[in-house]
Amino acid sequence: MTAMPAFSLPGSDGATHSSKSLAGSPYVLYFYPRDMTPGCTTESCDFRDRQPALKKLGVPVFGVSTDSLERHAKFIAKEKLNFVLLADEQHVLAEGLGVWKEKNMYGKKSWGIERSTFLVDAKGQIVQEWRKVKVDGHAAEVAAAAATLVKQR
Repeated sequence: MTAMPAFSLPGSDGATHSSKSLAGSPYVLYFYPRDMTPGCTTESCDFRDRQPALKKLGVPVFGVSTDSLERHAKFIAKEKLNFVLLADEQHVLAEGLGVWKEKNMYGKKSWGIERSTFLVDAKGQIVQEWRKVKVDGHAAEVAAAAATLVKQR
């Protein structure tokens, strides 16, 4: 297990969320490239639909991208998302977790987030991570891992 790097990011709910403020209960951070793009919308809606079960477990979900809070607000409104999106505009946390990568799309190189998810326990330890995530079925897999983690407490 690896410790979650210290972070403090503004959330779509108007609060600042940090590794310190989230200590004491498990949580999920999923990193996605861009608001309102097809894969990111599908993934976010899957987490939205699983949110009631995760909330019942006491495992909040936070979506993280380098988009602004303003763009997050539009995405939340459009897709009726029921969880907080964090704005990592300077990609500090993304770099800290190694998900800020050089990408090559159709021969054009650019930097961006590699779709990844982290399940963090109440002590701030990353207990499971998914890298290079394929969207289909991913939220269900994360929810199952969260349920297992909660049962072990």
